[in-house]
Amino acid sequence: MLPPQKKPWESMAKGLVLGALFTSFLLLVYSYAVPPLHVGLASTTPEAAASCSPPVLEPEAVNRANGSRGECQPRRNIVFLKTHKTASSTLLNILFRFGQKHRLKFAFPNGRNDFDYPTFFARSLVRDYRPGACFNIICNHMRFHYDEVRGLVPPNAIFITVLRDPARLFESSFHYFGPVVPLTWKLSGGDKLAEFLQNPDRYYDPNGFNAHYLRNLLFFDLGYDNGLDPGSPQVQEHILEVERRFHLVLLQEYFDESLVLLKDLLCWELEDVLYFKLNARRDSPVPRLSGEMYGRATAWNMLDAHLYRHFNASFWRKVEAFGQERMAREVAALRHANERMRTICIDGGHAVDAAAIQDEAMQPWQPLGTKSILGYNLKKSIGQRHAQLCRRMLTPEIQYLMDLGANLWVTKLWKFIRDFLRW
Repeated sequence: MLPPQKKPWESMAKGLVLGALFTSFLLLVYSYAVPPLHVGLASTTPEAAASCSPPVLEPEAVNRANGSRGECQPRRNIVFLKTHKTASSTLLNILFRFGQKHRLKFAFPNGRNDFDYPTFFARSLVRDYRPGACFNIICNHMRFHYDEVRGLVPPNAIFITVLRDPARLFESSFHYFGPVVPLTWKLSGGDKLAEFLQNPDRYYDPNGFNAHYLRNLLFFDLGYDNGLDPGSPQVQEHILEVERRFHLVLLQEYFDESLVLLKDLLCWELEDVLYFKLNARRDSPVPRLSGEMYGRATAWNMLDAHLYRHFNASFWRKVEAFGQERMAREVAALRHANERMRTICIDGGHAVDAAAIQDEAMQPWQPLGTKSILGYNLKKSIGQRHAQLCRRMLTPEIQYLMDLGANLWVTKLWKFIRDFLRW
């Protein structure tokens, strides 16, 4: 006798119940993993909490002339404000390697690979934080809050960050974060970026979810209001405040020159600043911004444009003080050393699409809905002298964080869900 057949509506009901439960679970995880945007400074650590270092109005002055190795000691206390889409992942790898090599103490987030971005940074967000705790390196994504960060590092800590041409940054941010910014979903056609820039006020809502990714993102990451009137005197005040607080502002477009200045500032060795370009996006089939669209993107991100122009000018003053000929020699030495490591470490000598990466440990984190971020294959046979350095230079951010002992349970759960749903 055949077993009784289930009625179709019973299977459908069970599917609906399971789907509702799974959706509720995803919403619960997401509400934890993505905090609300408009959380003010009131969420930061109470003023009475003990600080690593006494209150200071401005960073300690640093001797810029670190050319002679007999006159300086390597700096080991560093705050890196990791801005978005500015080659910051490449610089992060440099800091990870230096900190690991010298067994320095990192301030890591708890559960995620950022400090509850886009909320303001607070000391309480640091894993295993205790009042008075001191750290050597802080370098994960955050929305900057100077007083909170200052309280975690010694008085002689070096503050650095990196900027990028605002129009190019906007283009990269639009393509990378667009799928998680709902206001872009109403855009149609093959070139959503161009459509947006034709009339950004039609689509943009400053209170929209993740809207900060699409306007003056540098200003936002630095902890300022990215919706300020560009003509407001506050804009210049904020820019000058950044200049006072940060010892060096690197430029993505002049990354090698920036690293030479950084090496000099920190009194590091050439090997400490070797790099491979990480988290790079595959060339888009949509043409890059040019002409009118470039101008529109710059005008739409005018706060960042003011910021970039100021630090572009100050950057070249630093290069001039460093010495043009000396800079040319050191840049050439850095590029030669990078090229040598490329031939030693990278199979094929270049980055490849995600589908061509053979080792899962070398797979970079991908934006939602696409696999546009390139990665590398490690050569199968590398001499013992370079094997460890090669692997560390090529390890993507998430995997390196786990290697350093960071707790990324939320990030790993989100990855599992994305892989399961093939997002």
